[in-house]
Amino acid sequence: MPTLEGLRRQIDTATDLSSVVTTMKTLAAVSIHQYERAVEALADYNRTVELGFQIALSSEPLRLESDDSSHQTAAVVFGSDQGMCGQFNEEIVSFLNTKAEQESARRSWNVLAVGIRAEGQLLDAGWEIEHTYDVPTSVSDIANLVQEMLPHIERLRSDRGVSRVLVFYNRRTSAASFEPRVLQVLPIDPQRMQQWRDEPWDSRSLPTFATPRRQLVSRLVRQYLFISLFRACAESLASENASRIAAMQAAEKNVEERLDDLRGSFNDLRQSAITEELLDVVTGFEALSKQRRKRSRRSGRQSQKEKQHG
Repeated sequence: MPTLEGLRRQIDTATDLSSVVTTMKTLAAVSIHQYERAVEALADYNRTVELGFQIALSSEPLRLESDDSSHQTAAVVFGSDQGMCGQFNEEIVSFLNTKAEQESARRSWNVLAVGIRAEGQLLDAGWEIEHTYDVPTSVSDIANLVQEMLPHIERLRSDRGVSRVLVFYNRRTSAASFEPRVLQVLPIDPQRMQQWRDEPWDSRSLPTFATPRRQLVSRLVRQYLFISLFRACAESLASENASRIAAMQAAEKNVEERLDDLRGSFNDLRQSAITEELLDVVTGFEALSKQRRKRSRRSGRQSQKEKQHG
């Protein structure tokens, strides 16, 4: 049977846990804000790269990849290193499985995983992983991660004939929810290239360049790949924290319900203890009162006897 002291300790523990949950929710909300600002900050950089493509493709279109249907695919999967984020990793890996099954290409993809927990889910699903990267812990670390990934992707393209790069990541849709997405970063969509080429130049001064056109496009492709991976990583991190907020909200509700139960049990037990103490006091008082009445009667009888003999 629980004691008042035991219930008090459980209440203190649950209260501390509630404080931890609240702190984690706050930190997750702050993290979401900084990652979303990082995505917004890419807008000007991305526009500069698009203008570069517009210049390079202005004279004639350039085919970046062949239309060979036997192309090799590299899949970059953004997950998490930390837990307490619900079904974040399970959903993105399930989405990857569905996409691969639709193309009947499950075993032919070169998979790059970001996050130890994503790696575990991928291995459980039967994937062979080319390489696993640590999840960035800040906005500045995202650039370092992407710079580390780019040479690996280049080696896959040159050594294994990889011509298509797919990026799988979760994208935040509301304060505490997300949905899985896939983005094909290479080859670049021909319609998008055509749009860049045909877009009117917003200046009377016509653009020129001294770098050989193919070399310029190759460098622009690398920058385009950098932006795409950076954005996907930042959005994945924002989604991870959104998922963590949802998990913490559920935990917060459970802790509150547990606290209500503990406080109710504590109050009931304390009331029972108080009632027992009152009953003890009343019982003791009644016992003392009986003793006093008995003594009083004895004393009265003794006085009467003394009067009679006197």
